[in-house]
Amino acid sequence: MTSAYSTDLKLELMVTGENAGTWGQNTNNNLNLIQQAIAGFESIALSDGGTVTLAMTDKAISTARNMVIKFTGTLTGASIVTIPDTIEKFYIFDCSAVVGPTNLTIKTASGTGFTLDAAKIYAAYTDGTNLNEISLDTLGGTIAAANITGTIATSQIADDAVTTAKISNNAVTTAKIADNAITTAKISSLQVTTAKIANDAVGPDQLSNTTVTAGSYDLASITVDAQGRLTAASTGTAGGGSMVLTIAQSSGNTGTFTANPATTNLHVIGMGGGGGTGSQPGRPTQNQRGGHGAFGYGEVAVTQPYAVPYRAGAGGNANGQVGGNPGQSSFVGSPADITFAGGAAGMSSVGTNGAVTVSPNGTIYANTNPGGTANNVAGFYFGDSAPGRGVTSPGSGGNGGLFIFENIGS
Repeated sequence: MTSAYSTDLKLELMVTGENAGTWGQNTNNNLNLIQQAIAGFESIALSDGGTVTLAMTDKAISTARNMVIKFTGTLTGASIVTIPDTIEKFYIFDCSAVVGPTNLTIKTASGTGFTLDAAKIYAAYTDGTNLNEISLDTLGGTIAAANITGTIATSQIADDAVTTAKISNNAVTTAKIADNAITTAKISSLQVTTAKIANDAVGPDQLSNTTVTAGSYDLASITVDAQGRLTAASTGTAGGGSMVLTIAQSSGNTGTFTANPATTNLHVIGMGGGGGTGSQPGRPTQNQRGGHGAFGYGEVAVTQPYAVPYRAGAGGNANGQVGGNPGQSSFVGSPADITFAGGAAGMSSVGTNGAVTVSPNGTIYANTNPGGTANNVAGFYFGDSAPGRGVTSPGSGGNGGLFIFENIGS
């Protein structure tokens, strides 16, 4: 009569009178199988989206016989591990190295089992039909507070379990209070004092609306109460505009002029640089003075945004041997909205005077050529050249200048 095999661990059950001469070997093999069932450990790689079948083979070391089985792998889809039907056995499943553990179900081949909720270590047993998880909430007995370590999940605390008597006076710190936990009903009318409001804590959203309509007001007329709140506002009438001196330059200075967003037009006073003295080539003793720089006043209509270059012209240099240099023009805009031309250089004759020109955006109100050798206007020496006539007395042209006034708000 041949040997049979046990139902659960598939050990060889030898019949008396059989296996003559091999009882020792077969017995040792059974002992190894028992050892695997009691202390065996094996690491098994999972199949992402597939099924890993654990086997329990008669009389042979098998994956399903191990006491501890560690699973490894990354799971992105539903995956299954099956234990053979009919066997009855205790297991420890180490799933701490599984990535995507909630995708893994461990069960018997034909019965049920359980799906992991985290990458942890699980205990379970088979009853011959199904695989049953052993979790803390299924165990009997009481765990003393002194023996509890780690984190107690919210789901383990009953809604009415933590009473006022269980909370010490200094236990509720700021970090334990959720941002929206303290409602208006929990705060008495007298509790929010000035000392409890930070300097920047009250923003626009915390202020009630006044009767003032949100918007922009030109030349506004406003009413402010004793608390500094704006209680009335209305648009004013013309007359609130102002004329502001923005640019005052001379001596060849340049830059970019950016108009105030409320500016409607510019009023510009300027002078081109005077031309330098000079002589005709070969006639160094017959110096002639340069021309006067144009002096004038004009207006420029501004289209916003308005940011343009400007220059306050410099006087031309003198040259006692040949013709001098012309004076620089003074201007605003590119292309220029208004130009005050410099005087021409002296050469065989007196240099010609400059003139004021404007673009379609500009208007000329005054255009003159001043006389004299040095016209001092508010500290600026405008537009003439020194009248020296000898080789040793040539003169450079006077520096031009530029004043820009902005008409803001009207």
